[in-house]
Amino acid sequence: MANLKEIRNRITSVSSTMQITSAMKMVSAAKLKKAQDAITAMRPYAEKLTELLQNLSATLDGDVGGEFTKQREIKKVLVVAITSNRGLCGAFNSNVIKEVKNRADYYAGKQVDVFAIGKKGNDILTKTLTVVDNQSHVFDHLTFDNVTVIAETLTRKFVSGEYDKIELVYNQFKNAATQIVQVEQFLPLAAIKTDKPASTGDYIFEPSKEEIVLTLIPKSLKTQLYKGVRDSFASEHGARMTAMHKATDNATELRDQLKLTYNKARQAAITNEILEIVGGAEALKG
Repeated sequence: MANLKEIRNRITSVSSTMQITSAMKMVSAAKLKKAQDAITAMRPYAEKLTELLQNLSATLDGDVGGEFTKQREIKKVLVVAITSNRGLCGAFNSNVIKEVKNRADYYAGKQVDVFAIGKKGNDILTKTLTVVDNQSHVFDHLTFDNVTVIAETLTRKFVSGEYDKIELVYNQFKNAATQIVQVEQFLPLAAIKTDKPASTGDYIFEPSKEEIVLTLIPKSLKTQLYKGVRDSFASEHGARMTAMHKATDNATELRDQLKLTYNKARQAAITNEILEIVGGAEALKG
């Protein structure tokens, strides 16, 4: 059995760790509230924009998406990996990294490059795949304008023919304890499918429907990427809060076990001392 000093040192160490994880849990909980409010407020706009684009596209004939919908033979694929800049958030980053590697295996025989948004994904994926860019700084000031710059860069890469397909891989926020890894096709735009009938209202469009659709598509792409980054940001804090909550619980349990071990060891030491004293007294009497 370890001596009392070693056990006391371990109790002190575990207690310090427990204080750190508890503080990190509270910080993540506060940040999660803001991030959750942001993604919750944005979803109705993103859904309405998609609905508007669907209604307009359903009333048009032929290919009205221009360069954004052009289907080419897939030779070069760009996978956008959205992770975090910090760790200590459970399997949040590893799930995305694993899915990115799965996509690379899926496109075996084709050129697959990675566009990293997040330091953790960049650090790991650089070892096994080709990372063409890293935009981890976007999380320092997460705004629509900053994400728009990235969306425009990705769009140029597709329109210029540098890549034939672009996919997003990120964690979708469901709740603080659950994040779902999503793979979304960014470009080319997939055929819009909807069960809703096309709007038959008698509307006057100014400018034409075609021009409106071509204007909405870039905005829709920017919104899609921003939503993905926002989802990932909220998921990160949810995952970190959950991970730190579990770590705090584990540290509390370990501290209690160590205290029990310490008390047993101290009791055994006291008992041995008493036995030695009694044995010495009996020896003197004899």
